[in-house]
Amino acid sequence: ELKEIVFIIQSQSNSFHSKRAEDLKRDILKQAADLGKELPTVLLIHQMDAHEGAWTILPLMRDFSITYGRNSSWIFFCEEDTRVQVVKLLETLGRFDGSKEWFLGKALHDEESTIIHHYAFAENPTVFKFPDFAAGWALSIPLVNKLAKKLKSEPLKSDFTIDLKHEIALYIWQKGEGPHLTPVPEFCTDDVNLNKVDHCATTFSNFLPLCGEPVKKEDVFVAVKTCQKFHGDRIPVVKQTWEREAALIEYYSDHADTSIPTIDLGIPNTDRGHCGKTFAILERFLNHSSPRTPWLVIVDDDTLISIFRLRKLLSCYNPNEPVFLGERYGYGLGTGGYSYITGGGGMVFSRIAVQKLLASKCRCYSMDAPDDMVLGMCFSGLGIPITHSPLFHQARPMDYPKDYLSHQIPVSFHKHWNIDPVKVYFTWLAPNTEESLNAKKVGYNREDL
Repeated sequence: ELKEIVFIIQSQSNSFHSKRAEDLKRDILKQAADLGKELPTVLLIHQMDAHEGAWTILPLMRDFSITYGRNSSWIFFCEEDTRVQVVKLLETLGRFDGSKEWFLGKALHDEESTIIHHYAFAENPTVFKFPDFAAGWALSIPLVNKLAKKLKSEPLKSDFTIDLKHEIALYIWQKGEGPHLTPVPEFCTDDVNLNKVDHCATTFSNFLPLCGEPVKKEDVFVAVKTCQKFHGDRIPVVKQTWEREAALIEYYSDHADTSIPTIDLGIPNTDRGHCGKTFAILERFLNHSSPRTPWLVIVDDDTLISIFRLRKLLSCYNPNEPVFLGERYGYGLGTGGYSYITGGGGMVFSRIAVQKLLASKCRCYSMDAPDDMVLGMCFSGLGIPITHSPLFHQARPMDYPKDYLSHQIPVSFHKHWNIDPVKVYFTWLAPNTEESLNAKKVGYNREDL
């Protein structure tokens, strides 16, 4: 029965995202009403704000178990851009015995062991499957009850939440004692507009959001963090690749080099952290850039980014709201921690977010504190939510499953380890790859990267 499915939309509180989640909720309820069925429960994760870490899902299992453990059969999770065919989903879940422990989804696996998964299954990373959230995924209530019980006796141990889909699958797997992910072919990430999706219970509707005209080049100020030892190898890569996409760009270093040119902020370089440098950049943006420039992007000198695509993405956000956007990680979320935007993939701030941050007295506890984590802690204290976009990436293309990247038009990647960064940029991020990605006529060999 449809009423036995609890739909959980992995929503966010930013106005653009919450509206999309509400639209999806309305669509699911309308489909249910059109069927003449009793309406299912549809919940938005960002509204469960009793938990700062609600987006990490596992802390909610006890609530789910207590509230839905008796009268429901399935908890079905999806993203705001997942499109659900309710009749097909009912048919699909109906094939599985809901009285048993099931973990269902579209299966992803790593091609090679990767730092973002702590080199898990290094011998053969392809053996471990984890769900692509964009396709939707489901837990049977007996499994939810089991997880709730386990979480009661053994609280979550991990300090960091880095790749939620992998970490949830690992937790459910319980070193081989729990269920593996069961791949479900009806959970799809094919474009909702394609003809070949008749068999799909879910599809995916968004590769790169665009809400009207892209923001103007002059509305995005780009700050590149560098230091003298990288002027010779990393900065030339930026110059050969994405610098030309930026109208306003400055390089901040511990050494003034007129050939680049770099600006010495008077902050000595630190081996890690860079909090002092980042806060000096924020102060400079507020006090020395045009007050009409609404957006600031801070990137590392080994970040590869498409400013062209970022301008499209930013058309969906209101610069009059405090926006802090990028790839979201979590720290200590089981024990009252905070979310943060991981710096390597690029951190995007609206001017008002920078104003609110600097008006507060929240600052680095040391010059070499991790800047991205301190920013997360500060914004959390101010009640300003982190806004996550999966299009920013803290690692290289080969660190992500091909199938996962296939339903994205990425905005950034990070790191130059064991890759040709110029080639990665022109393959994945350059403006002229846009049409080929859109049309899915991918005229390059991803295996080369």
